[in-house]
Amino acid sequence: MEKIGLFFGSDTGTTEEIVEKIKDLFSKEIEIHNISNTKKEDIEKYKNLILASPTWGDGDLQSDWEDFEENLENIDFSNKTVALLGIGDQEGYEDTFCNALGHLYGYVKDANIIGQTSTDGYEFEESTAVINDKFIGLVLDEDNQSELTDKRLEDWVKDIENKF
Repeated sequence: MEKIGLFFGSDTGTTEEIVEKIKDLFSKEIEIHNISNTKKEDIEKYKNLILASPTWGDGDLQSDWEDFEENLENIDFSNKTVALLGIGDQEGYEDTFCNALGHLYGYVKDANIIGQTSTDGYEFEESTAVINDKFIGLVLDEDNQSELTDKRLEDWVKDIENKF
């Protein structure tokens, strides 16, 4: 069984807490890496990846992910399976909700992308995280819908675990 590399960025600790919940839900082995102290080779060694980022400002990647972007441009994701996780605020940033996922997707789109989720139950205007009427990964809103997080995580992990 191949390990899963879970890479995240977090400024406030929210994403880090969610990543720990994901690790606890999986029966497969997950190795967690904070993107702030990650090298390109750390990502390249995994065939199976989960990439997690909150959206900051007007739709930006979390700052540590922004610092790592040049590395993402130089990684071949075509032979990898990737699940994406985004955290955002659909009320405060309804026109850029979870756009960080759209940024990450731009780098990994050649991978086997798993874990797309429904937009049902969310209220937002626009998001680059939506492709073909679905989110390209799991989207969570800890500011406005934290009571839904655990169920969304459980359902998502059930969906993706056997696809790795």
